[in-house]
Amino acid sequence: MNNPEVKAPWLSSYGVVPHTLKYSDGSMSQNLFATADRLPDHVAYEFQGFETSFATFKKEIHEAARALYAYGIRPGDRLTICMPNCPQAIITFYAVNVIGAVANMIHPLSSEGEIAFYLEDSRSVAAITLQQFYPKFVEVRKLYPLKKLIITSVADALHGVLKIGYNLTSGRKIAKVPEDDETVILWRDLLKLGRDLLGNYECHGKPTDPAVILYSGGTTGKTKGIVLSNLNFNALALQTVSMGNCFFEGAKMLAVMPIFHGFGLGVSIHTALCAGGQCILVPQVNVKLYAKLLKTKQPNVIAGVPTLFEGILRNPDMEGVDLSCLTGVFSGGDSLSIELKKKFDKFLLEHKASVRIREGYGMTECVTASCLTPYHIEREGSIGLPFPDTFYKIVKVGTTEEVPYGEEGEMCISGPSVMIGYAGQPEETAHTLRTHEDGRVWLHSGDLGVMDKDGFIYFKQRAKRMIISSGYNIYPSQLENIIDGHEAVQMSCCIGVPDPYRMQKVKAFIMLRPGVENTPEVLDSIREHCKKNIAKYAMPYDFEIRDTLPKTLVGKVAYRELETEEEEKRKAQSAAAQQ
Repeated sequence: MNNPEVKAPWLSSYGVVPHTLKYSDGSMSQNLFATADRLPDHVAYEFQGFETSFATFKKEIHEAARALYAYGIRPGDRLTICMPNCPQAIITFYAVNVIGAVANMIHPLSSEGEIAFYLEDSRSVAAITLQQFYPKFVEVRKLYPLKKLIITSVADALHGVLKIGYNLTSGRKIAKVPEDDETVILWRDLLKLGRDLLGNYECHGKPTDPAVILYSGGTTGKTKGIVLSNLNFNALALQTVSMGNCFFEGAKMLAVMPIFHGFGLGVSIHTALCAGGQCILVPQVNVKLYAKLLKTKQPNVIAGVPTLFEGILRNPDMEGVDLSCLTGVFSGGDSLSIELKKKFDKFLLEHKASVRIREGYGMTECVTASCLTPYHIEREGSIGLPFPDTFYKIVKVGTTEEVPYGEEGEMCISGPSVMIGYAGQPEETAHTLRTHEDGRVWLHSGDLGVMDKDGFIYFKQRAKRMIISSGYNIYPSQLENIIDGHEAVQMSCCIGVPDPYRMQKVKAFIMLRPGVENTPEVLDSIREHCKKNIAKYAMPYDFEIRDTLPKTLVGKVAYRELETEEEEKRKAQSAAAQQ
């Protein structure tokens, strides 16, 4: 705020939101513990109907931190958390932070090859995952020599009748971990290990120290580990609470967004907890379950991707549900269309909610959102205003030259939630984080947008080639590299095809090598190759074999031609269905 050269026209539209904030000078866990000490008897999280207080949660974190230290995890070490939203995942997340280590968060449904890449890229010394994923890690460890593996079970987080019921039903179907695997330790044994530890295990990092690694395609589409600091998360929490203007002590946050996603981890978990809210942990969600949770849990704040809200609109189980409990509804992870916003605002009104859906924009390079529709004013098509202490600038693409208000250019972001950099990628970091003439370090987003004279931001388009399915960023070039790695494939091209629920799904076009016949066996082999190396959410729904693929003048595959073909085909099918 002290630099007069940096313009901030949005401040006049802030309402009661403060222009600047004072951030914690401690770690993420210290920030959380401050809340726990203030509200020890308040509920921190709920899982499968069982509530855990902040005081108990703090005790669980310390118990796990002591155990991890006894297990050999030290300050600066990277520990991979490959888990859905469950108690052990968030306990471990903060426990890792207590001992000054770094939490590497990854999708449990990632392929074996992807997990091996994440482990190697982050230089992880250990990992924790659920028992049902143990067989996958057996294969992963053939690709990456992971020395320490912690295995836990859903049953470890259940109590009483629920625990007995799980062990007699779902738990029975999951293969047991072999007792002779000495490189594996079970959760309960890990905690026992910690009880025998003498001496100090706490080593809270400084605000600017690395704390978390999240994976994204970055601004160029190539998967990178995004290194985020304690300050990045603590600043996001305070900024979101201030800009959201809807959080309060005891507020229930329906935490359905996954913790390996910046939106889920940063907003649904860390922000909610630091604000003294209650996280309702949901490990896996579908449209029917979501409706049930809205009915029975009556949350105050919900956050999701547009596909989630689209699903709610089409869900007959939402008939008559009273949503007057809602104080905040946030959409992120993908662009919220003007039409969907209008439909959902109408839906909220019809279900007795006094709030409207508010769109945000963000990048994993800033943890998640850094811009949000204000609580009291909105402009059609706008993604809102920058967070307190966060600056947006629109520059001419490929330069640091700021363009006039109303002119399209690349969106650049500067503020306390901007990442430290990409893990082991100094050149990519330098390309994305650049110091401008105003002396500030700016994150070049790779996305195009416009700022009006009042500071409202309008997202226009992604400068990078990307498919977004159910809020997940999918980079076609990565899928093509995997498909092209099959011995029968000459080249491939992946595109996004419209889908009524997921927004987009992936279709792969393939040209086989000379002499390879297009047989069902070849196609099955390619499909199996992809299943081993591509996460389920990014897996192509269709593989189309072609003799040739269209090319651009410079010899690249003309993916836009394929997109146009699919669009025309879809229109023709729709017209035929209406006749």
